[in-house]
Amino acid sequence: MNGIDNIERRLDLITRRLPAVNGEDLIRTMLGDNKRPKCVWATAPTGKPHIGYFIPIAKFADFLQAGCEVVVLLLDTYAFLINYKYPWEQVLQRTEYYRCLVKAILEAIGISSSMVKFRENSSYEGTKAFVIDHYKLCALLSRQDCMDTGTEVSASTMFSPMLTPGLQSLAEEYLDIDMQFGGTDQRGIFHMAETFLPQLGYRKRAHLMNEMLPSLVGGKMSSSDPPNTKIMFLDGPDTVREKIAQANCEAGDIEKNGILPMLKEVLIPISELRVERCMHDAESLTATGYPRPFCSEDAPKGTVFSVEQGATDSRELRHYMSYSELQDDFLQKKLDPEALKTAVAGAINQLLSPIRSAYKENEVWRAADEMAYPGEVPMTN
Repeated sequence: MNGIDNIERRLDLITRRLPAVNGEDLIRTMLGDNKRPKCVWATAPTGKPHIGYFIPIAKFADFLQAGCEVVVLLLDTYAFLINYKYPWEQVLQRTEYYRCLVKAILEAIGISSSMVKFRENSSYEGTKAFVIDHYKLCALLSRQDCMDTGTEVSASTMFSPMLTPGLQSLAEEYLDIDMQFGGTDQRGIFHMAETFLPQLGYRKRAHLMNEMLPSLVGGKMSSSDPPNTKIMFLDGPDTVREKIAQANCEAGDIEKNGILPMLKEVLIPISELRVERCMHDAESLTATGYPRPFCSEDAPKGTVFSVEQGATDSRELRHYMSYSELQDDFLQKKLDPEALKTAVAGAINQLLSPIRSAYKENEVWRAADEMAYPGEVPMTN
């Protein structure tokens, strides 16, 4: 493989499956200079995360395989300012909860958590240089600039959330990153960074966005949604099956469908990653071997998802090499919605099993849970 082919291969790994990439030319230039791009993914430790977090965290595998450095930025000050009703001490416990959870997710996917760095934004925001830059940025921003970054800021009647977009933008400079990665709901914050960091004399960074996972009844999944409309990482097997059973999944309807997006954005990309690892040695990414794709043991090579349907005496296994194949069958009503739900519930439970085990074995995580989310049931059956 020549240099140009290698650049394009690395660029494809970094950008594949993403609906939006700003600054692809910047990434290509870095790769052409044989640089190891540094990518940050930021998350604010507020409510307990749902399984939509699988989408960005699974993408880390592509970044690492492309030779990128990956940093998880735990936005503790951001969480305090946006969720001002919770005391700082509780935010710190939530930060620890998130750290433990993200590490468990990485290991469950097959990515060694040692390959990813963790930072808190409070670790550098108290420096004199940062405070002065924040003042400078505030002097450039209008209220509308801040409100345009997202609903959390625009809907607030308090002042503190107005500070958060600028803090996240400045993180790009103070962590010396080359790319920031986040959901499409981060588009406004990324635009702020692209617009105003150069006005402070700092370089423009690339921004990459992943799709957001809808709820089980349609619409963006949120931590504020009713419990039965989202699957949590510590939901027990029975709870997962019950929630999947109640999800919207009408035969032939792909619009207000709560099951197909889970396949498209979570299960099949992770299964494809597992298939690729079986085909190509990627030991640098694996934590404890190669977990199986979500398919039956007798599935053809390259299968990423299998569905069993029909009565016992007329059992039928349908195997899929891609999401598009599965969606086509669903549109043509060749796939039974109940059989699909059963297969999805099984795959989700397989994926969550090591995370549940990690929680039970991690005393620090359990203690942080009790202090971060007092009164909440930590795990359901």
